[in-house]
Parts: sequence; C-alpha cells; structure tokens
Amino acid sequence: MSYRAPVRDQMFVLREVLELDRYSNLPGFADASLDTVEQILTESARFCEEVLAPLNRVGDTEGCHWSGDFSVTTPKGFKDAYATMVAAGWPALGSATEFGGQGLPRVVNLAYSEMSSAANMAFSMYPGLTHGAYSAIVEGGSPEQKATYLPKLASGQWGGTMNLTEPQCGTDLGLLRSKATPQADGSYRITGEKIWISGGEHDLAENIVHLVLARIEGAPAGVRGISLFITPKFLPSADGGVGPRNEGVKCVGLEEKMGIHGNATCFMSYEDAQGWLIGEENAGLRLMFVMMNEARLGVGLQGLAQGEAAYQAACDFARERLQGRALSGPKNPDGPADPIIVHPDIRRMLMDSRAILEGGRAFLLWTGLQGDLMHESPDEAVRQRASDYMGLMTPVTKGFLTDKGFKICSDAMQVHGGSGFTEHFPASQYLRDVRISMIYEGTNGIQALDLVGRKLAANGGRAVFGFFGEIDAFAAAHAGDDGLAPFVEGLAGVKAQLQEATTWLMQNGLQNPEEAGAASTDYLHLFGLTALAYMWALMAKAALPKAADPDPFYADKLTTGRYFLDRILPDSASHLAKLKAGAKSMMALKAEAF
Repeated sequence: MSYRAPVRDQMFVLREVLELDRYSNLPGFADASLDTVEQILTESARFCEEVLAPLNRVGDTEGCHWSGDFSVTTPKGFKDAYATMVAAGWPALGSATEFGGQGLPRVVNLAYSEMSSAANMAFSMYPGLTHGAYSAIVEGGSPEQKATYLPKLASGQWGGTMNLTEPQCGTDLGLLRSKATPQADGSYRITGEKIWISGGEHDLAENIVHLVLARIEGAPAGVRGISLFITPKFLPSADGGVGPRNEGVKCVGLEEKMGIHGNATCFMSYEDAQGWLIGEENAGLRLMFVMMNEARLGVGLQGLAQGEAAYQAACDFARERLQGRALSGPKNPDGPADPIIVHPDIRRMLMDSRAILEGGRAFLLWTGLQGDLMHESPDEAVRQRASDYMGLMTPVTKGFLTDKGFKICSDAMQVHGGSGFTEHFPASQYLRDVRISMIYEGTNGIQALDLVGRKLAANGGRAVFGFFGEIDAFAAAHAGDDGLAPFVEGLAGVKAQLQEATTWLMQNGLQNPEEAGAASTDYLHLFGLTALAYMWALMAKAALPKAADPDPFYADKLTTGRYFLDRILPDSASHLAKLKAGAKSMMALKAEAF
C-alpha cells in the first residue's frame, strides 16, 4: 500500500473545469501551458511518491531530536530528501522570477503542495512555512530585505517560520509580551518566548528566518501595538550568505505531540536577539495575516491531502481483506470469503470519502485560482471579485476541509477495523497527523466566527452576494440541460438554504452576538456543502460530454457526483435546522453546572 498522486484528477480540474488555458494572457500563465503543467505535476508526483512517501513512517517513528547545544536533528532521510527537493527546484514553483522562482501560477503550486503533504505532511510543513515567510516579506519588506532574504527563501536554501503564540496567548494576540527595543543602528533587540513554532530549528536548511511578533517599547496596548520583525538564526553576511550566529535566538526544547512527529515543533527563546522591523511600526498583525491566510489555505489542503492518503490506504485494504460474504451472494466463490469492499457499509465510508475529496480538490484549486486572478488580472472588477472570494473562502476551506479530512481519516481506520488501530498499518498515523489541522492557524471554531463575524459583513456583504449571483447565473444558464439537471437542482436547493441561513444570521446575529456564535459552525459547514455542490456541478458539466468514452474516468466522476447529491448534500438541511435553533438551549446552563 503506497501513496499515488492524483495527477489525473488534478489535471481534469485544471484543464477541463477551470480551463486554465483561458488565462494564458496573464503573468505566470503564459509560460505554463497545460501540457507543461501536466509534465511538472507528473514529475513532482514521482518525487512525492518515491522520495517523500517512504519517509512518512520514518518521520513518525523516529521524530525529531533536540540537543543541549539548542540544535535539532530531523529524522533519518529528511536532510537528503530536502536537498533533493531544493536541487529539483520544487520550493520555487510559485515564487516570482525576480527572486529566483519559477513564476508559475499559485494554483499549480497548490496542486504540487497537495501531493507533498499527502506523501509526508510533517516534511512538507518545512517548505510550506518558508513560503509563508517569503510571502510576508514580499508584501511588507524593504527593497534591501527583499534582496537579502527572498532568493534564499524562494529556493528553500533558507527556511522560514512565523512566531505568534506565547505561553499566555494564542488566538488573543493582544496579550502578547515579547518586546522589541530600538538600537542606534536601526535594528531592534527582541526578547520573549514563543511556543509551538513549527520548523523553529532543524538541520535541513543552512539558515532559518524567523518572523517574530513583538511590541516596541511604548507601543499601544492590545493588537494595535504589535510589530513584525525579521530575526534570523544566522545574520546575513555582506555578500548575502550566512554570517555569524544570532546568539539571542535559541530553540530550548521540542513539544511531544500526538502526530506530525517528523516536524520540529519548538519552544523558542529570544534574549536580546537582533531583529529588523518589517513594514511599519504597530502594523505587524496585518503582515502576519499575509502568512496566516496563506497558511490557512495550506492547512485546508492538509486536511484534503491526509484524507486522500488515508482513503487510498483504505481502498487498498478493502480490496484485499477477505471477510464474510456479500449480501447478494458470493463475489469470490473460489476463496474462503469475499473482500470487504463488497459490503454496503464499507462502500458508504469509501464513497463518502471519495465524493468529499474530489469535490474538495476542485474547491481548493478553484480558490487557489482566485488568488492568481486577485494578483494578476488586468481587469479591476475581476481582481476585486477574486479578492472578495479569497477572503470569504479562506475560513471555509480551512474549517470545512480539515473537519472532513479528519472524518475521512477516521473512516479509513474504521475500514481497516482492528488492523487500523495497530501500528502495522498507516491508518493510525494519518488520523494522528491530520488532527492538528483542525487546531492550528486558528481553530475551526475561530474560522467559523471569522466567517460569520467578519467575512459576511465585509463591504456590505459584497463577497457572499457575489457568490450567490454566480451560482444563480450558472443555474440559469443550464436550466434546460437535462443531463445536468440533478446537479443544477441540488446546487439551487442548497444555495437557497445558505441564503436563508445568511438572512437569519443578519436578522438575529446583529441583535445578539451569541446567536451568531452558536450558529457559526453549522453555517460554515452549510457553506462548505454549497461550495462543493457548485464544484460538482462544474465537474459534471465537464464530464457529461465524455460520459460514453471508453475511458471510465468520466462516467466514474458522474457516478461519484450523483452519490454526493444523494448521500452527502442532504446534510445541509440538518445544518440549517440546527443553525436556526438558536443559542438559547446552548447557553442555558450556568458555567458551574459543567
């Protein structure tokens, strides 16, 4: 049982659903014909399958090791794999050519990232966080900072991190205590403690560039007084290489974790460490959210990726494991029993997983394309709509896809039965690794609150009403298409439920914030189901003309889409009913009753 990168399905979405060749006039797309993209993804799939996937179990069993000299050793094979990755140029796919990157569309990089995360989630976090640091410096760095750091971060030669959380504060960053003291040379001395810093110390890259939130002495209290600082492990030399050690930067320990053992989760100490302000004073949170929003899309991807890997393992097991006989009569009459894939309940779990994964992949890539259009389209209206969608969909992709990814990994363990609960099979690791995705970069409850509390109301609801309008336009355009009718009807129905829920929130949430809070998670899941219904309608439109092809891909796609309509989309009614039940019974018990 080994991971197989879903290149065919990714290319179906990129070529036939999103029709990327329509954007060949945009920067990045011009040099990325679909044939070129397919070649890139095919080659990157080989790297993920042959290099990263075999190290997934190694990383889980060995973990990372901290030494008294404040260094961290990654699991056996990680360092060589990282060097191979850098030499092949995989970290540079989505970075700008002016900084040594390959300048490909972000959506293509997202497809590669799904593969690498599915093959080895713990390993893929190292370059993933580095790209987040790269993006923050692109957004707020000075020309000198960009010239110093971006080429090394883009290539993966240097790693990157983000340092937010402290022992006394996570989500509430207004409680942050780390301080920054100005120096005569324009630098700052950073002092404070940061916890749960992924990739905070390791032996993979020659330098690690920490982006650290801290408060300049005398700055306003709360989040209004937070600034962001570049605080590298090694100070850059005059020629742009690695200079002396930044003595105040130390990893003083590693966390013992449920999963992602191959990633170093560090307790970082900053004691008069030398750092440089990035962007303006007291505007660090805005820049950090450049990283956070990218990370949240990446975490949604992790939920999808681990679900895909677990689903594949469950399918392999279900085809091979003999147990019982099919209810309709033996399917393996010459054997002692039938493979468990003949049993309806096994099929239920596998089909649930498949329908969510294929719809979720399309949703993730569709959202990634919005990021490209937001930056590259010459049409201001297109850029605005794409920006609206990125803001609106980021909490949905993070919250919905990680909740569903965990469920898929749990179902994969159930398919394995008792075997899945042992360490002889991969189901346990997938379940343990994916669980963090529902927590970090803002818990899924925080994502739901962000969606109903901020994103819906932004710009007078322009984003959500624009999404409703797009769905209505699609439904109207295909009203007479008999083959597409079930998908259009399902989409129109769930969109009406989401619109009803949105109206209910606007009427009740404004009067009582607890109503919005109580409804938020169900609203997020209703939104996720609506988004997937739209994706399945788009995929069905692309697949229907080829349903009779000898290649079963298209017929199988339509069968999976109809399963989504029959067995998953009806959950939307439950979410709407719970949402409208309100907060009264939820908040009725006194705190001491718990």
